[in-house]
Amino acid sequence: MNPIKLLPLFLKISLPLILLDQISKWWIVLTFNQPDIIVKGERFVDTQGIQQITVVEDFFNIIRVHNQGVAFGFGNGSAWAPVVFLFVPLIALFLVPLLWKKNIFEGVAKWSAPLLLAGIIGNLIDRLFQGFWLRGPEQLSFFERLGHGYVVDFLDIQVPFTNGYHWPSFNVADSCICIAATLLFLSAFKPEKKPEQPEN
Repeated sequence: MNPIKLLPLFLKISLPLILLDQISKWWIVLTFNQPDIIVKGERFVDTQGIQQITVVEDFFNIIRVHNQGVAFGFGNGSAWAPVVFLFVPLIALFLVPLLWKKNIFEGVAKWSAPLLLAGIIGNLIDRLFQGFWLRGPEQLSFFERLGHGYVVDFLDIQVPFTNGYHWPSFNVADSCICIAATLLFLSAFKPEKKPEQPEN
């Protein structure tokens, strides 16, 4: 499929979701306590804002988590995560239009392409800019702040009947990526088109 045909889906689906993702994250950043951060061996503790909003007792909370890894916190806290996961989304942004051109996104998978773009771009914006809004380590250079980039996660689910286990926190962009992955998985089970039989 022509990549230009992806543009209307981007404008109608991806762009509104990116805006929703960023508005919700900036509300979190401006409202909640900044998690403690360690810079050059020094711990910075922030006491401004609130720590948690309980929406449904023992089930659903709104919190603020800094995730330098990927979905569900994989790689979070490791020294290599900020650099590696800054370039991975850039590669993914190149691959989505390429795979669209190769007709990978067919049928129900058609909707996964704009969802993937929304999720990738939403979290990439965080990695590029959130490090510059950290309170405390003002002495950091441009590249040090870029290296402290992170994704804002805030949706906290306590899984029922698990003795208090909390599913790793996530955000709107993560949800888009998960839904897109589910659609791609379902599309793999679509029946193959039978070749048309020539009329006698």
